[in-house]
Amino acid sequence: KNKAKVRAVVGVPAEAFRVNRQNLRNTMEGIADSVMLVSEPFAVAYGLEALLHALVIDIGAGTADFCVMQGRYPTEEDHKTLPNAGDAIDEQLMKLIRERHPDAQFSIHMLRDWKEKWSFVGEPKQRVIVSAPIKGKATEIDITQEMRTACESILPPICETMTTLLAKVEPEFQAKVRNNVILAGGTSLIAGLADAVTHALSDLGGGRATVVKDPVFAGSDGSLAIAQDASGSDWEKLSL
Repeated sequence: KNKAKVRAVVGVPAEAFRVNRQNLRNTMEGIADSVMLVSEPFAVAYGLEALLHALVIDIGAGTADFCVMQGRYPTEEDHKTLPNAGDAIDEQLMKLIRERHPDAQFSIHMLRDWKEKWSFVGEPKQRVIVSAPIKGKATEIDITQEMRTACESILPPICETMTTLLAKVEPEFQAKVRNNVILAGGTSLIAGLADAVTHALSDLGGGRATVVKDPVFAGSDGSLAIAQDASGSDWEKLSL
């Protein structure tokens, strides 16, 4: 019987080392006949058809990945990866809560649940009150300041990297790119994040950051679009 060919588009961090890419290809052997590795922010941009004058910042759990889109397939110069993302916020939040509430008992799963429900940057719109056992008794604790500090810890490195990449864009196009900064990935769901990035762009002469409609699945939707648009010869070049 002729078995259907399995072709896979796999998103990887923007600056995935070559050896890691090869390891990933090896892992996919036997699962897929052809594998196309694309940077996660490029997949987001492709799915949104934002292939010109855009900067995509895909903030996931392990990494924040940047990609400047200039109407061509991005080069290594157009990409950047930072470790300042969701997991870094979790570590910081855990440290801060333990310092302030040393007797409170909580797990990483509880902490992530609190973050998903209450994460924010900027001025708090409400207090973040959570429940955790203290000596076996369910107790309400206020973690508003800890949540804000942990979430805002990723802002300086992200804004600094954004500025560095924008400075490399041709001068006549910098304003267009500044006004088309696209945030994606689960961590981009932090309340107030787009406003904070937009504020950082004001220091460069103004700009606008927006969060994609479906931050969690924007990359996979883009990967599917890449797979559907790729020609047969594209896949042949990438056969395992």
